[in-house]
Amino acid sequence: MKKSAFKLLALLLLVSSLAMPFKAMAMPTNHTAITCNPKTTNFKMEQRKLWADHVFWTKNFIISDLASLGDVKAVSERLLKNQDDIGNSIKPYYGEKAGNQLAKLLREHILIAVDVVHAAKSGNKAALNQANKRWYKNADDIALFLSKANPNWSFKTLQKMLHTHLQLLTEDVVARLNKNWQGSVEAFDKGEAHMLMLADTLSEGIIKQFPNKFK
Repeated sequence: MKKSAFKLLALLLLVSSLAMPFKAMAMPTNHTAITCNPKTTNFKMEQRKLWADHVFWTKNFIISDLASLGDVKAVSERLLKNQDDIGNSIKPYYGEKAGNQLAKLLREHILIAVDVVHAAKSGNKAALNQANKRWYKNADDIALFLSKANPNWSFKTLQKMLHTHLQLLTEDVVARLNKNWQGSVEAFDKGEAHMLMLADTLSEGIIKQFPNKFK
């Protein structure tokens, strides 16, 4: 069963890579200089911590779920809380409704990821393909939502970054199903570095859109 699940995910990863080539450490950026002061520095660090937690707790869920550990429920709850924390972090700039909507989209991202992992673990090809389609559609929805909120956030850039995030998570799951522990470590390292880039893109966009809040 595990070999079958690995083959399914390996094929899925190959198809995804052919459809959208990527270099996790060389994403195009449009960073322009922003004023560096305690407020901007603290805000950027807060965003980095939130998105690093996103990767960290997702990794913990993958480990716990694939190994059927007893902490799956606790880890899942902490992972979902992180999505609420990210949503709350934008409320001072975009309001209660927008923050709740982002949290909702991110929670969907996590719940679909659960379906992806479960389908891969059980070797259910049809369920895996269906979950993967929903996963990428959700990523597009997040990119669209954010790009409409801030002119500094390009839909295409965010879409590419979020798709890369999904591909790196898939790499990690494939590696763990194949007991390729070094490959799992490398996928996590790439995923963490990539997510910090996303955090910087988002924080810099907010600072540029609301400069008076960071004086």
